Amino acid sequence: MGKSLFDIEGKVVLVTGGARGIGLMLTRAFLIAGARVYITSRNQDNCYKIAEKMSDLGECKALPADLSKIEEIDRLVSDFGGRETHLDVLVNNAGTTWGSTLDDFPEKGWDKVLALNLKSPFFLMQKFLSLLEKAGDKNDPSRIINVGSVDGITNSIFENISYSASKAALHHMTKVAATKLASRYITVNTIAPGPFLTDMMLPMVDTMGAATIESEVPMKRLGADNDIGGVAVFLSSKAASYITGILLPVDGGLTAAR
Repeated sequence: MGKSLFDIEGKVVLVTGGARGIGLMLTRAFLIAGARVYITSRNQDNCYKIAEKMSDLGECKALPADLSKIEEIDRLVSDFGGRETHLDVLVNNAGTTWGSTLDDFPEKGWDKVLALNLKSPFFLMQKFLSLLEKAGDKNDPSRIINVGSVDGITNSIFENISYSASKAALHHMTKVAATKLASRYITVNTIAPGPFLTDMMLPMVDTMGAATIESEVPMKRLGADNDIGGVAVFLSSKAASYITGILLPVDGGLTAAR
């Protein structure tokens, strides 16, 4: 046991949306743990900038792509396949949100959020299957980690109906995919973050104040890098080889309290 049980050194990891927010927290954790990490971002300049910065921690490469478009997913898979023979861990983290009331919610807000938060993770899973299968075996499967949200578990305090719906669907899709892929030595799990101080959260923090949001959390604080990073590293290690199809809230007790 010991270190080897939680060791992911040398594993090849792809983190979508890995240049900011939760994705950047995950990128940092994987690099510190010794993985070789690729990150995607729609913002090409920032993707390369962050990859270069993160290279101080380990091997980090940028593969910019707009994952809301199928042709861009195809290009990403092709670019990645030109660099690597296999993929140990796919982290479907890229996502977006749209704030509007139920009465005024626009069609474009629904379509934008569902396309990136739900459709893209499915096709990323599908199109990376051959590379994931090459990495996994019976005792150490390859991993798919979907990043959901507590807003897909309980009613959100924010006006973000398409976001909540997309994450709830992603949670269920994880369970369906897990049952289909277990025999192919690929585990599929979901992490559901609670409130973390990210770019996506800043508008809510500015509107409501950090203290108000923290008051909703039983542990009375926002999530930090290690809170989410440690969970992702665990799910990618041999310690989690027999875990698939789970939904794991990382939320300081928020969903339990609700």
